[in-house]
Amino acid sequence: MADPYDVLIIGGGPGGYVTAIRSAQLGFRTAVVEREHLGGICLNWGCIPTKALLRSAEVYHYLQHPQNYGLTAEKVGFDMAAVVKRSRGVSAQLNGGVGFLMKKNKVDVIWGEATITKPGEVKVVAPKKSVQGPPAPAPKGALGEGTYQAKNIIVATGARPRVLPGLEPDKKLVWTYFEAMVPEKMPKSLLVVGSGAIGIEFASFFHTMGADVTVVEVLPQILPVEDEEIAAHARKRFEKLGIKILSGAKVTQLDKGSDDVTATIEASDGKTQTLKVDRVISAVGVVGNVENLGLEALGVKTERGCVVTDGIGRTNVKGIYAIGDVAGPPMLAHKAEHEGVICVEGIKGLHVHPMDKAKIPGCTYCNPQIASVGLTEKKAKEQGRKLKVGRFPFNGNGKAIALGEPEGLVKTIFDAETGELLGAHMVGAEVTELIQGFVIAMNLETTEEELMHAVFPHPTLSEMMHESVLDAYGRVIHT
Repeated sequence: MADPYDVLIIGGGPGGYVTAIRSAQLGFRTAVVEREHLGGICLNWGCIPTKALLRSAEVYHYLQHPQNYGLTAEKVGFDMAAVVKRSRGVSAQLNGGVGFLMKKNKVDVIWGEATITKPGEVKVVAPKKSVQGPPAPAPKGALGEGTYQAKNIIVATGARPRVLPGLEPDKKLVWTYFEAMVPEKMPKSLLVVGSGAIGIEFASFFHTMGADVTVVEVLPQILPVEDEEIAAHARKRFEKLGIKILSGAKVTQLDKGSDDVTATIEASDGKTQTLKVDRVISAVGVVGNVENLGLEALGVKTERGCVVTDGIGRTNVKGIYAIGDVAGPPMLAHKAEHEGVICVEGIKGLHVHPMDKAKIPGCTYCNPQIASVGLTEKKAKEQGRKLKVGRFPFNGNGKAIALGEPEGLVKTIFDAETGELLGAHMVGAEVTELIQGFVIAMNLETTEEELMHAVFPHPTLSEMMHESVLDAYGRVIHT
């Protein structure tokens, strides 16, 4: 029998492969078990390919409005097959890159489905199927079926789309994000159920490409995890662009035709309406992949479909850890990556800081973009804090106006007594690239004084971050 691995990771997504690389850097003999595709859902069917689709939609949007920039363009159109092909090509390139990184760091890849038979032992069988059909072929040089020993086992199996009764996807008329990323043709009309990041991104993409889009959200507020003011601003922009939004409503029934769907939608007051569309996207969240791993038999504690862990990935069973989506919200790739790093560094015995979920940024890559970190104004008030809140609009920023993007808002929330930055929330062009400035500030425990004394370059969108801080303290310049 081969020597046991120091660390064996079940799942080769962002959390799994990043953890494997850090594990190898720490000198551990490391392996990753993967059943479908290195890079996981994020790289192959989530974060990355959706951004490629959204980029195509963004360019198409500019081509449709060249006069706004003093330009002309004729016979503007798109080839949906080519748009999808580009998106899949981006994923394929990065998938190959993950394979290269595994080889470079001498991480063994074991191809198959894993079950933890007991602490320190994992049984791997051949994969049954991939998310889009037959089993994916094993990468060159990958190991296969067998029983493997490992001193430490990290579960990083990710999540899958949540399915609600009556909204079961059929891959033809009712889609999850898998089918929505590879449409054979552009639907003329579309119903998106759920207004979280996934639902809103697809609503934005398909609307920009010409579909008549309606979004249904069961809660009164769209983008439920975002600050109320930011969500309201985003909703106004979406509706101005032509996206229809029904909040405080739920889809109670789907009646399928040969090539369309009739949805029955019930409002909070009990009134119903029907809507006939070509396709439906179910975007009602995700659920952790905790099944068929042997966790229940081993007594590993789970809660609401996720593995329960402490701040550094440890479960209640010695030698078994969990990271990423399967370890609970927020279900974000960057959370999984960081969680994996601190988990394996903890195994090594290094001093690590437990995961602080309050400092994990969230980004939605629709038009307009939304980005946030920390407490919303409502949450901060619920904690009984006295606040100073600053706001700065995009139409007061020279770079935003020059870009032709004058609509948006930057909002900052401070503790009035200590000057602690509690939260930052943005809606508008490129805010997903700006938010990290506030993330760093929060991690450094920066107060308003340091932020006000920082020099922001001109002309940039980042100047709005500075102005928002100044506004919270009555010192704003450009409004």
